Amino acid sequence: MATSLGANTYNRQNWEDADFPILCQTCLGENPYIRMSKEKYGKECKICARPFTVFRWCPGTRMRFKKTEVCQTCSKMKNVCQTCLLDLEYGLPIQVRDTGLDIKDDVPKSDVNKEYYTQNAEREIGNSDGTRPVGLLGKAPSSSEMLLKLARTTPYYKRNRPHICSFWVKGECKRGEECPYRHEKPTDPDDPLADQNIKDRYYGINDPVADKLLKRASTMPRLDTPEDKTITTLYVGGMGDTISDAELRNHFYQFGEIRTTTIVQRQQCAFIQFATRQAAELAAEKSFNKLIINGRRLTVKWGRSQAARGKEAYQDGVSEMGTRLDPVPGLPGALPPPPALEEDAPTNYFNLDPGTSPNVMNISLPPPPGINPPPPGFGAPMFHMGSMGPPPPMGMRPPGHIHYPSQDPQRMGAHASSPS
Repeated sequence: MATSLGANTYNRQNWEDADFPILCQTCLGENPYIRMSKEKYGKECKICARPFTVFRWCPGTRMRFKKTEVCQTCSKMKNVCQTCLLDLEYGLPIQVRDTGLDIKDDVPKSDVNKEYYTQNAEREIGNSDGTRPVGLLGKAPSSSEMLLKLARTTPYYKRNRPHICSFWVKGECKRGEECPYRHEKPTDPDDPLADQNIKDRYYGINDPVADKLLKRASTMPRLDTPEDKTITTLYVGGMGDTISDAELRNHFYQFGEIRTTTIVQRQQCAFIQFATRQAAELAAEKSFNKLIINGRRLTVKWGRSQAARGKEAYQDGVSEMGTRLDPVPGLPGALPPPPALEEDAPTNYFNLDPGTSPNVMNISLPPPPGINPPPPGFGAPMFHMGSMGPPPPMGMRPPGHIHYPSQDPQRMGAHASSPS
């Protein structure tokens, strides 16, 4: 056997002895301070069957212990994590990554051919700087539009949860809250995701997770270009509080001249207006569903013209974002429209009798009830509208005695015979 401890062969001399594993952020956990156990030549690699150094650790509280499953040589050949076997750059299965990059790396499965292939890969890894993958993956294009859309940008720590307690499923678990396993209903055994194999994941064949992601990629939405050629504004949503105006300009300036940049902190969005329509179309094509700034995936859409926004805003109970608004109970109905104004209608502002002659209309008003009329000679002069014209201004009235109500003898409590 190639893995015999007593045989002094090429494989025995090249068993893996590593100091630290190759892991993704999800498998490593959110705690920056973890304790790992290291076992030299602890297990055989599940791909090449050579002994390698096994690392074991707990990624966090209430999480299950995890360990490395394949050797570092197999991990470097495919650029995957030693534990979950997902791509280190995109966080996707190997089948999805190879489909997006349009490569087909057939790793031999027989023992002899597999050993020869591994030795050549180790030689190529030794001659490289270790920063880029080897083989066909190293010669593939750097990125793909489909991979950027499907890539996971944040760790998925839910994958580190404990397994479901089999005794709890049978109703026989007596540990209660001290049980280290999950007390949850198991998934449907007919679910394709319940049947996953580590070798199928590594070779990129018959992977149910990859099939699910590829189907999602085929049904992804597209960004249609608006017919209005005057629209040169892009909407950027999901910004949060950490993305600044300079960071947006640093990304979008490469597509063309930017006219204005408006950030709405309350809505956590921004509007990027380009000087030309060509630059806006290029920015929308290169940024839609693949714009990532400060680890956040941003939403990119086309802006709308002011005319279209005014016509469509809140029509028939539909908001500007396209969601239907529920009516608020208790509110009054819509007000009736104002009566139409007739151009030939008379301007009777005082509601006077239209048959009354303007020569006899008196402008003066009677005193309020309960107040004695002023003495003779103290009242305001009365003017009749007619041929005499309007009353003269205050400064041109004839001089006369000015009556002050505060000097009225009757109001001051004096008798008629007493001097004022």
